[in-house]
Amino acid sequence: MFSRRLFLTSASAALWLPATAGAVTTYPFTLGVASGSPRDDGIVLWTRLAPDPLKGGGMPVGSADVRWRLCSDDAMTKLVREGVFATSDGVGHSVHVVVNGLEPGREYWYQFHYGDADSPVGRTRTTSRDMASVKLAHASCQSYESGYFTAYKDLAEWMPDCVIHVGDYIYESGIGALGARMRDLGRGRRQAFETVRLHNSAEIVTLWDYRNRYALYKSDLHLQAAHAAAPWIVAMDDHEVDNNWAGALPQDPHAQTDLEFRVRKLAAFQAYWEHMPIEKPPILNGIDSQLQMYGRYRFGPAEINLLDTRQFRDDQACGDNRKAPCAQLDEPARSLTGKVQEQWLLDGIARTDAAFTVLASQTWFSSFRYTPGDEAAERNLDQWDGYPAQRQRIIDALAQAQGEGQGKGHPVALSGDWHCSAATTLHSDPYDARSKRIGHEFAGTSIASHCPWARDMVEALPHNPHVRYYNGDKRGYVRHVVTAKDWSAHYRVVADPGVETGTVSTDTEIHTRDI
Repeated sequence: MFSRRLFLTSASAALWLPATAGAVTTYPFTLGVASGSPRDDGIVLWTRLAPDPLKGGGMPVGSADVRWRLCSDDAMTKLVREGVFATSDGVGHSVHVVVNGLEPGREYWYQFHYGDADSPVGRTRTTSRDMASVKLAHASCQSYESGYFTAYKDLAEWMPDCVIHVGDYIYESGIGALGARMRDLGRGRRQAFETVRLHNSAEIVTLWDYRNRYALYKSDLHLQAAHAAAPWIVAMDDHEVDNNWAGALPQDPHAQTDLEFRVRKLAAFQAYWEHMPIEKPPILNGIDSQLQMYGRYRFGPAEINLLDTRQFRDDQACGDNRKAPCAQLDEPARSLTGKVQEQWLLDGIARTDAAFTVLASQTWFSSFRYTPGDEAAERNLDQWDGYPAQRQRIIDALAQAQGEGQGKGHPVALSGDWHCSAATTLHSDPYDARSKRIGHEFAGTSIASHCPWARDMVEALPHNPHVRYYNGDKRGYVRHVVTAKDWSAHYRVVADPGVETGTVSTDTEIHTRDI
């Protein structure tokens, strides 16, 4: 019987991992457990059978029946639901149990069983609009090679009500070289960046590749603990498929044909679904695929609009990354979300009665100038800065709803992608910090990914007075504590991501009532 357990986090966390989970054995739950897509009456429970996780999973071809239990106590004695889920090699022996009919705003614990093996016990929680306060964590950008996932151990011990992951869960790149290397940052500046552990293959392009890469990342015990500690809501950014992809276009169309990229994207979407606690698999239309990621979640005073800014976006204007603007940039029809998702967002903004209207976006919603000036300033055009007309429509809708809502719907943006921590004020004119302030943005740094542009951003801070806090040198995540009267963001940073047992501390604490 695989029933031995090893306490992983603090004595108060009640999160356990089997002692065999880190070894190569026939134990099937090597990738841990997770829950996600929380609603007021339901949750998705996830695991994957993978006794040989880095070689396709190691399960025999065919179907397998996995038993599951959901209980109202962490000792797993008060049964609420149970059942058997049939999975197969066609879905990587992944398990997605959709549990409905639960009570709102309460904790549950769950576990899976296959043969004589027991999975870790996970904690989850349903949502409720009646919660007086809520604990939310948000994270992104976890390059396996760039650092250990020490921040996730700290997150698990905090035991939030939900984790919001805004993208770059895996990185698609090939195998690096261990040790520190110098990188030319331009203008005569060089800096050392460390690779602490290695990917398991060349750049990933097939379903086999993507499955093995997810298995590598999910074998990290700190990441497993964070999944077991709380439900997650997730949306991918670019590295889950291909760097800076946009809609149906890869970053490098000269190196990938249209057909090759469509097949690659289908493989990436399938593997993402197989490894995430989301309900619906990709929708297929021939070799074209679509994955439902954006959604709306209510946590007491916060209504979270989780956005998908990759799948339906127009191609980056003027070339992606840091550029000066071009005429194409201001075309009104250009969109980061697509028309359907934009209308869904605008409708939600108009009718919310929550104290905070939250945009959880993969990239920065705030503007950021690298050079002085207004319209001609260099900006990162892979971010919302590359889609200014659509951003202005959303800003106008947020400002109007806030003005009509008698104190409701205060805008808060949560974002990642840029591997740096920042807190900014949102303004009616995103390029003028003297214009009316309408809300706040809390951008989280990376869990592990490097930030080679940190110095450039520090030098550009005088051109960006709406940036009230910035740290591009530290890795970590953000804790949020929300009540109807205040949103506080606690920026947790890792002392050294190259040390797996490194310490984690609060770099700063920011309240919306104060800035």
